[in-house]
Amino acid sequence: MKLLNSWSFIFISLFLTTCSPDSKVSINAGSEYTTQASDQMNSNEVSIRWTSHGIPHIKADNWQALGYGFANAIATNTICVLAREFVTVRGEQAKYFGATDLNINADAFHKALLHPKKIEDYIAYASDHSTKIDEGYVAGYNHFIETNAGNMPASCNNASWITPITQQDLAKLSIGVGIRYGLGRVTNEIATAEPSLELAQLNKLDLFVDSEMIGSNAIGIGKDLTDNGRGILFGNPHYPWHGPSRFHIAHVTLPGEINVMGASLITTNRIAVGFTEKIAWSHTVSTALRFTMFKLDLLDGNPMAYRLGDESREIEAINVQIDTDQGIVDRTVYMTHLGPVVTSATTPWTDSYVYVMRDVNYENYRSGDQYMAINKAKNVTELRNALAEHQGAAFVNTVAADIDGGALYADMSAIPNVSSELINRCAVDTENTSRVITLNGSDPSCNWKIDPEAAYPGLMPPSEQPSLITNTYVSNSNDSYWLSNPQNKLEGFSPIIGNEKKIRSLRTRAGLNFIEEILQSQQKFSQVRVQNLLSNHRHYGAEIFLDDILSVCIENTHLLEACNILSNWDRQQNVNSVGAVIFNRFWEIARGLSSHYEEPFNENNPIHTPKGLTIDNDNTKNFIAESLSQAVASLSEAGIALDTKWGDAQFVMRNNQKIGIPGGAGGQGMFSVITSRFNAENGGYSPIIHGNSYIQAVTWNDDSTPNAKAVLTYSQSPEPDSAFYSDLTELYSQDHWIDLPFSEEEISADLVREEILRF
Repeated sequence: MKLLNSWSFIFISLFLTTCSPDSKVSINAGSEYTTQASDQMNSNEVSIRWTSHGIPHIKADNWQALGYGFANAIATNTICVLAREFVTVRGEQAKYFGATDLNINADAFHKALLHPKKIEDYIAYASDHSTKIDEGYVAGYNHFIETNAGNMPASCNNASWITPITQQDLAKLSIGVGIRYGLGRVTNEIATAEPSLELAQLNKLDLFVDSEMIGSNAIGIGKDLTDNGRGILFGNPHYPWHGPSRFHIAHVTLPGEINVMGASLITTNRIAVGFTEKIAWSHTVSTALRFTMFKLDLLDGNPMAYRLGDESREIEAINVQIDTDQGIVDRTVYMTHLGPVVTSATTPWTDSYVYVMRDVNYENYRSGDQYMAINKAKNVTELRNALAEHQGAAFVNTVAADIDGGALYADMSAIPNVSSELINRCAVDTENTSRVITLNGSDPSCNWKIDPEAAYPGLMPPSEQPSLITNTYVSNSNDSYWLSNPQNKLEGFSPIIGNEKKIRSLRTRAGLNFIEEILQSQQKFSQVRVQNLLSNHRHYGAEIFLDDILSVCIENTHLLEACNILSNWDRQQNVNSVGAVIFNRFWEIARGLSSHYEEPFNENNPIHTPKGLTIDNDNTKNFIAESLSQAVASLSEAGIALDTKWGDAQFVMRNNQKIGIPGGAGGQGMFSVITSRFNAENGGYSPIIHGNSYIQAVTWNDDSTPNAKAVLTYSQSPEPDSAFYSDLTELYSQDHWIDLPFSEEEISADLVREEILRF
């Protein structure tokens, strides 16, 4: 594909001025459209059939055409967000968006770390079909921005920063996505590193992803527990509602190779979570660390040289020039054989030592091929084998179910090969009580171990990573692997992957408790029952603590109105729930509630402990009463009535329309997660930060075709002038899911328009 830029493109588009976005049209070069038209594709064309809600079905007969169509489809709904991410990974934020410290630091970081040799290595590692997909994607993206120049969404129309991309840019984007929650967490600390900086000038290191960024629930139900004897997969990523980590629903088909539907991130060109004719899968963010810190001993009197065993190594100074709107800015980023120098208040660059970070995903060139292998798997065993072969999933667990009734949990992803023995022998700064692992970088034996079984040097071999295949069920809600199935506990793994026999989050306990209730009722799991695990929006924290709170509440006459409302609350957070507003404010204020548990955590009863509150204790009573009083007062000050429906308090504004949003904080025990912050000026909990995003419940019909129910909570497009800005959000508000059209018959029945792209 050396001649990509010289291709001539012919484009037939259905974006006709005479047709609305939802108009059904005939295309096929002026002839009447038939379903057979897409079955007779030429090698130089790709079909994009659009169904309701702006969902593209991309069909081609070669990998390049598939990539070409995918780029056009994703750009159609999300071009402004996507184009800005290319600006970021090219290190051009300060050029287009201002010479702020944050922009300059981000540019220095990306220019230094995503250097030409790194990108060359990434491209060279890819398989032939991955290369062809990427080549097609680049060509398709460039054709889209050329064809639609001057006719893009208002937020970026005629923006100077929407420019053609190269394969190198696409590779930068892939690596950038992978390191977002590792090296990407310390962009400023890398870009501003210098020896002997005053500690007062430095930030405290923040290495962990918090609940406002990413999370997820996923459940795989096997044939022993389902009403149809086939698997059922529930997938529920919790990702940001704004920015590049949004999902986008798509369907891609290359006959004889792949036929997969689900959701991709805006910034990727593979289906990340989804289903095929045989299998469905989702991901949850894993507790496994994807990086370690290393402490290097410096040579006396030389801050730019460090000891490595009996040898010495130089710290490399990488000089980069940042093109800003105010001129050129020079920056230096410092690199070692392990990774970049990270300077913070807790990792200072002194006369004696320096700290660096090694991120496993900075070395991950396998993500594209990983997802292609997932897409081709026909059952959970093949899927586990695909994970083991590539170990290219960046920071996630995988939960899956198949048509034969198997269910899979696995954290067989990119994890540093750091054993318990290595940690015990090599860990330094152990007084740090966080999970950050800092190793002695000057001792070569303390580096990540190389195992021939692993897909790449320094990765933990798959045999030492947790996984389980069962005919019953598996589940994960961002706690470790330990209770993926409470009857088959996974134990004995390196602490770099996660903990065991420790307290689980209220959200994990909620999900496991809801599953347990169905099992105890001796009912089988149906697709509807699986959907209801989320759609009932049960507040597990209220279920286990509200009775104790009410017993204290009624003793305080000034809280009588709040007590009455709470006592009648359905303990759910759907849009019509009355009482949820009070309880949410109480929980936010009562941050020390965990210190008043009556029954502590018991590793032999981990789903149901801790529980109860020490309401016979005066300190507990006073704590509850004071927290409730503050909650009531804060609502009154904001002009929010105590009997306000939850959907009137938690909402999004879409084109001046208020849309109530169900769900709530995972930390309170909500399985249906929506993260928002109380904002008195906005009248409640708005805007939405992150939470339920692409939600799917997948099984298979009696004729073996996939049956997929789904919703994308924030809709397909982030652009207010799009027809697909709020349609799915309105459905989600009312707990409505859509049927995803997968078969040719289903697509034809829901067809809105078709594009044939020829190149």
